[in-house]
Amino acid sequence: MWKAVKMELRQHKSSFAVYIVLRALVILVMIRQIMNQNYENVFLCILTLLLLFIPSFIQVNFKIELPTTLEIIVLLFIFSAEILGEISEFYIFIPFWDTILHTLNGFLAAAIGFSMVVLLNDDERVAMKLSPFFLALVAFCFSMTIGVIWEFFECGMDVFFGLDMQKDTIIHSISSVTLDPAGGNRPYAIHDITSTVVNGQELGLGGYLDIGLLDTMEDLLVNFIGALVFSVIGFFYVKNRGKSRFASRFIPRKKRRENDYLAMIDDAFDEEQEKFGKKDAPVSSGESPAK
Repeated sequence: MWKAVKMELRQHKSSFAVYIVLRALVILVMIRQIMNQNYENVFLCILTLLLLFIPSFIQVNFKIELPTTLEIIVLLFIFSAEILGEISEFYIFIPFWDTILHTLNGFLAAAIGFSMVVLLNDDERVAMKLSPFFLALVAFCFSMTIGVIWEFFECGMDVFFGLDMQKDTIIHSISSVTLDPAGGNRPYAIHDITSTVVNGQELGLGGYLDIGLLDTMEDLLVNFIGALVFSVIGFFYVKNRGKSRFASRFIPRKKRRENDYLAMIDDAFDEEQEKFGKKDAPVSSGESPAK
């Protein structure tokens, strides 16, 4: 299988070049992290190297062909999230880095969900014919589900492991029924907050610290935008019977036989076994071996 994955990697020159460059950068970053004895980041580098194999692994095992544009975007997304975002701390230094990646995630997840249904819809073994609108709706819902599950993951990591994946936001006003002096259900608002004191210590934030809620809502909102954009693209792609060149850059299709490297390797192995079997086949009784 790994031989087939390597052949898949080399199929498209542009995506292979991107893969080689990103892989080399990850290795350089990993060496630096080893020298700094930052083994948590070393683990992230190893994880990234494995994730960069995913597009080729999926193509080989599920016998689908990822468009070169989509494959390059997936590779860049993995590198941007793990190496640039986490290790290089782009999430901290670039305010909209997380927003950009979540928007792109919504777009890519919708493309994946759309492609899964399209491949089933075109499969003669499956009695299912769906309208363009329903295909777009499924893609949108799939993307939003992935976005929600990811936010569940971030919340779980923060609660159980004390991380801060749901980045906090500085706000200057709050409104809560918990602050109602009468103890009722009327929201009590505090405006123009300029400082926050915890256990007698001034935090120096210049406002109040929102614990992850606004970040989560923003992530889901931009995921919604990315999913909606691709769903519209997918709708017109099916409506026009796959004639859109732009949409075809993001929609996987069934792999052709001549590009099915796993099947090619299996066929070559079977041929070798067959030749080997004929060569070493025992001579039947009553026959003399040829001289």
